[in-house]
Amino acid sequence: SLASKLIGSRYYTPKMEGLPLSGRDNMGHGSHTASIAAGNIVKDVSFYGFGNGTARGGVPAARIAVYKVCEPGPFGCSADGLLSAFDDAIGDGVDIITISIGGDYGSPFEVDPIAIGAFHAMANGILTVNSAGNSGPEWSTVGSVAPWILTVAASNTNRGFFTKVVLGDGRPIVGRSVNSFDLNGTKYPLVYGSSASTSCSAASAEFCTPGCLDRKLVKGKIVLCDSPTNTAEAQYKGAVASITGSSKVDYASIFSFPVSVLSKDDYNTVLSYMNFTKNAKATVLKSDTIFKQTAPIVASYSSRGPNEIVPDILKPDITAPGSEILAAYSLDAPPSDLDTRHVKYSVLTGTSMACPHVAGVAAYIKTFHPHWSPSMITSAMMTTAWSMNASISPYNEMAEFSYGAGHVDPITAIHPGLVYEANKFDHIAFLCGLKYTGKKLRLISGDSRSCTKKQTKSLPRNLNYPSMTAKVSATKPFIVTFYRTVTNVGMSNTTFKAKVVGDKLKVKVVPNVLYFMSVYEKKSFTVTVSGNGPEADKLVSTHLIWSDGVHSVRSPIVVYAAN
Repeated sequence: SLASKLIGSRYYTPKMEGLPLSGRDNMGHGSHTASIAAGNIVKDVSFYGFGNGTARGGVPAARIAVYKVCEPGPFGCSADGLLSAFDDAIGDGVDIITISIGGDYGSPFEVDPIAIGAFHAMANGILTVNSAGNSGPEWSTVGSVAPWILTVAASNTNRGFFTKVVLGDGRPIVGRSVNSFDLNGTKYPLVYGSSASTSCSAASAEFCTPGCLDRKLVKGKIVLCDSPTNTAEAQYKGAVASITGSSKVDYASIFSFPVSVLSKDDYNTVLSYMNFTKNAKATVLKSDTIFKQTAPIVASYSSRGPNEIVPDILKPDITAPGSEILAAYSLDAPPSDLDTRHVKYSVLTGTSMACPHVAGVAAYIKTFHPHWSPSMITSAMMTTAWSMNASISPYNEMAEFSYGAGHVDPITAIHPGLVYEANKFDHIAFLCGLKYTGKKLRLISGDSRSCTKKQTKSLPRNLNYPSMTAKVSATKPFIVTFYRTVTNVGMSNTTFKAKVVGDKLKVKVVPNVLYFMSVYEKKSFTVTVSGNGPEADKLVSTHLIWSDGVHSVRSPIVVYAAN
């Protein structure tokens, strides 16, 4: 029942006209992400027949406490609300915090309320899982960069929704959207946005910028818009459908009337057909579902590294499904702009959706290991992640800066063999090494502690993190050493041997054999990496694997150069 699933609800948002002052979701986003992490098992779920099947959260038996910190419109998500929500969640004794909120780029920790709140959560034994951001595929766009946060990138799945456009001459062109509307194959006249405006420049009208389209020129027609962002303008002015172009066609979105988003090349084909055909017409069909997509591939929109705030900490950390995810939705929120429909389940895309997948896995691990610290849970997921291939897709070509340690593997993460642990005091030493002192340090740590002389000499890359990253000078010889300690969480009387996979870097591990007599015993080692630095804005990587014949504990080693 809802009463046993939702065990708490708090809100930190101002009163807005027409909206209740409560923790109730009026945007749909919160319901969606919460159900991904811990939704009950529900049969026969779909969005107007799309994605039909049984829905379940990562841990259906888990309970949910809601902390509403965002509202639509100018208020957005306040820093005060975020910090208050973290404090209350910590006080309420939650086990995992999943927060699908963030900026377009990383911020210094002392001005990042999520980083501050998550540090306090970590100090109280609570893991914070955060979305990487939706500003990809550009370099250094990842917004969640603190090492005490598990940062999640987004991938696709093998299922995709595709929407055909059929031109007047019969040519089919396949685009992307989740289109439940049926034009019954009827073809309608085509008009380009720039030809349907009497009040804007051609440059604005081509994108169907709000206020630009003339109702008399678009009513009853299919409008071509250079971007899917403003298709609602075409609908508002009376168009029957819209065909748009985008450089990102690896996922489908919901629209409030028939829309197909084409690749730039295919969109130009339609423009050419319209320009050279008298009485050019087309139709937009209902979407089809395809289950043969190559997956997992990092999504185009998923924010990429490297980490601008701490260059020697790899971000994002891990990847999970984020594209075209069907999950619960609020009846108070329409599924798209200008939509009059209200649904219990909807399809959303973003690292916001990937984040609760990983939070669900974290909760799953916690059920097997209730006393594990946040860093142990993070390490378990990162070191058991599926290795992803940088050459499989252009969206993967930034390798670890796209997908982190790899794609989350829930089953293997339960028994990782070894883990890398880092507690509050390790992270304070990390901050001291970044020259955090006085008020800034106390703001993040939440206590009156100050840095020791030894701590001020700490190198960020020597934080006991499950990945190893170094920024070096482009094309120049380098040598860097990482210091790490692993804790045995597998079997007693076991031996792990080191293996380096990949020949792009020269790597020396000392010692290269670790013998553990007991569970929770710790062993330290060094990893020395040398070679010539890559070209500017390029990276090279390899992997260190500790194996006892049962477990494979894999850590990416990344070396990069930046302008």
